[in-house]
Amino acid sequence: EVQVDELQRLLAGMEKEHRSLLLKMKEGEAELARLRSVEGDKLAEQDRSAQLEKEVATLREKIHHLDDMLKSQQRKVRQMIEQLQNSKTVVQAKDAVIQELKERVAYLEAENLEMHDRIEHLIEQQVSRGGHSSRARSKSEYVSSKRPTGPKPLPLIRVVET
Repeated sequence: EVQVDELQRLLAGMEKEHRSLLLKMKEGEAELARLRSVEGDKLAEQDRSAQLEKEVATLREKIHHLDDMLKSQQRKVRQMIEQLQNSKTVVQAKDAVIQELKERVAYLEAENLEMHDRIEHLIEQQVSRGGHSSRARSKSEYVSSKRPTGPKPLPLIRVVET
């Protein structure tokens, strides 16, 4: 964007110079026409006339060159603006994909926690039915050792069968 602003500033300067050169050229042509109409015989006026003709030719050349440069800079600015818009579109698309993936991760984490709770519930049922003498893990030990640390998952709705 800084480059686009800089190029636009340069374009404005070139356009201003273009206008001033056109004005100078028109003034030179007007003076040349005036000198030719007053007296074409005098040597001094002929020299001035030749000098003005050269100046007008030089100014025309400069104007032509500036026109070419102006067109080139305008093309560059348009291309940069287009690239900037394309980049913004790509970033927006990637942001959308990232958001979708975050939502999927949160959903999968919630499912994972639900599955851990179901497994824990089944283990507790088996331990209570089997009457094993070995100490079973408490619910808080199992959950704290198995749940991943990281971003807070979505809230769960637990259905406990009784």
